[in-house]
Amino acid sequence: MAPKIAIVYYSTYGHVRKLAEAEKAGIEKAGGSADLFQIPETLSQEILTKMHAPGPAADVPVLSDPATLEAYDGFLLGIPTRYGNFPAQWRVFWDSTGKQWSTGAFHGKLAGLFISTASLGGGQESTALASLSTLTHHGIIYVPFGYAKAFGTLTDLSEVHGGGPWGAGTFAGGDGSRQPSEKELSIAETQGSEFYRTVAKFVSGSA
Repeated sequence: MAPKIAIVYYSTYGHVRKLAEAEKAGIEKAGGSADLFQIPETLSQEILTKMHAPGPAADVPVLSDPATLEAYDGFLLGIPTRYGNFPAQWRVFWDSTGKQWSTGAFHGKLAGLFISTASLGGGQESTALASLSTLTHHGIIYVPFGYAKAFGTLTDLSEVHGGGPWGAGTFAGGDGSRQPSEKELSIAETQGSEFYRTVAKFVSGSA
């Protein structure tokens, strides 16, 4: 049976969504499929307007009930960093998963991460590390991207790029003007493919 994978993200300016779409393309390239979700926005329209942010995408379902994820075998989680950690929107979402925590509804499911920061020192690694505590409390198995499938790309210093063994990543710039590069999207696509293959092994019992 093919694994069910959800790609869940929060994106203020669209950078994380672009990575999410590349992850989805990678899953499809590997022969699978995935459902895209965005978590609820916590900022008012007034604040979003002042930030020149477009707000939630109209064509992606909002994951208002975390119970929806109980039907999936694995999750790819897209996180824009705030001060080296989850943004408030993701924190609020996880704080709503008390039922899943107490019943073990997410226990044994697999998760990978992809992250956006403003700059090189913005906290892609620290955000991934911080997320492990939440995954651990739920019993979710973290699947790192590693280096094996994209060593040359991840270690290429000919241009600035996000992403690493923790997962795909991008740099948005302090004003959000930088968009994910082809290299960053390629890393996300590869991660999607490899995550799908890993989840498929677990679902089939061959892992």
